[in-house]
Amino acid sequence: MLRQVLVQLSRRVFALLFVICLGCAAQTAPPELAAKIERHVRATYNVPESVDIEVSGLKASEFPNYDQVTLSFIQGPKKSTLDFIVSKDGKTLIRLSKMDLAADPYAETIKKISLKDRPTRGNVNAKVVAVNYDDFECPYCSRLHETLFPQILQEYGDRVLFIYKDFPLEEIHPWSRRASIDANCLFAQKNDSYWNFADYIHANQHEVSGEKSHDAQLAKLDQLALLQGQKDNLDVVKLQTCIKAQSADAITASLREGESVGVEATPAMFVNGAKIDGAVSLQQIRAVLDRALKDAGVAPPVHSAPAAPAAQKPVAPAIPGASPAAPKAPAGPPVQ
Repeated sequence: MLRQVLVQLSRRVFALLFVICLGCAAQTAPPELAAKIERHVRATYNVPESVDIEVSGLKASEFPNYDQVTLSFIQGPKKSTLDFIVSKDGKTLIRLSKMDLAADPYAETIKKISLKDRPTRGNVNAKVVAVNYDDFECPYCSRLHETLFPQILQEYGDRVLFIYKDFPLEEIHPWSRRASIDANCLFAQKNDSYWNFADYIHANQHEVSGEKSHDAQLAKLDQLALLQGQKDNLDVVKLQTCIKAQSADAITASLREGESVGVEATPAMFVNGAKIDGAVSLQQIRAVLDRALKDAGVAPPVHSAPAAPAAQKPVAPAIPGASPAAPKAPAGPPVQ
C-alpha cells in the first residue's frame, strides 16, 4: 500500500516538474529572436554600445497573435525597462505604451512630489503649483530663475504657488550641492532667507565659480550664506552649526524623488504635474501656466503685448589700445 502511494506521489511530482519546465521554456525567448529584437531596437532608438540590453522571455499579451517582451536597458547601476509586443511569427515588433484613460497622468505625477517643508513663493492656497527642480550652479537654471522672479511672479500674483526642490548635478557642477545645503540651512530659519540667497547666487554664479579652487568656492558659498543670515537677523550660531554639518539627507531624497518623476537634467519644472524641460521662453511658461489655470477654473492674467524692438544705436568704432568698457557690476552680497 505504502509503495503504491509513493509511486503515485512520484508521478504527480514528475508531472508537476514537467509542467513547470514547460512554463520555463515558454518564458525563454529564442536566442535568434532576442538578437534580432536587440539589433532593431539599437538601430531605431540609437542606443549606444555602453548600454546593455537584456531581452526577457515571451509571455502572453492581451493582443491576439502577439506575445509581450520586456527590454531592460542597463548602464552601470542605472536600469530602465520598456515593454514591446512581438508577433508570434517573429516578424513584427511594436512598442507597447499603454495608457489608462481612467487616470489623470498629471495628477499621478504630482502625487509623487512632496510639497512639504520646502521654500515657497506666491499664494500657498493657489490652485496651480509650479515645482522646480533646481541646481544653483546650472546656467540654464539661472536663466529660468530670472524669468520666474520677478516677472512671472508679478504677472500671476496670487494665482500660482512656486516651490523649489533640490537637484544638484554634482558630477558636472561641483559646488551645486554645497549651495543647496547652505540654502536649506537658511530656509530652516526663514523662508525669505532662502529666496534672498537663491536670487543672489543665480544672479552671481560667476562670483563663486571665479574662486581659484574648489575649497575656495565652498568657503565662498558658506560666507555668502552667513552674510545673508546676518542680514536677515537669523540665529547665526544655529546657522553656522547647520552649514558645518553639511547634512545631505534632504538632497538625496530630493534627487531620488526627481528621478522618480523623470528628471534627468535641470531645470525641470512641473506645473500641476505638466513637465517643462529647460530654460524655455517666457511665452512658453505663460502658455503652460495659463492652461493649468483654465483647467483649474481660474482666469489667467491679461498679458501685455510684447514691446516693439528698440532702434539699434550706432556703435562707436573701437579705439586701438583702449580697454573695453567694464560691464555693470551686479548688486553685491549682503553686508555685515
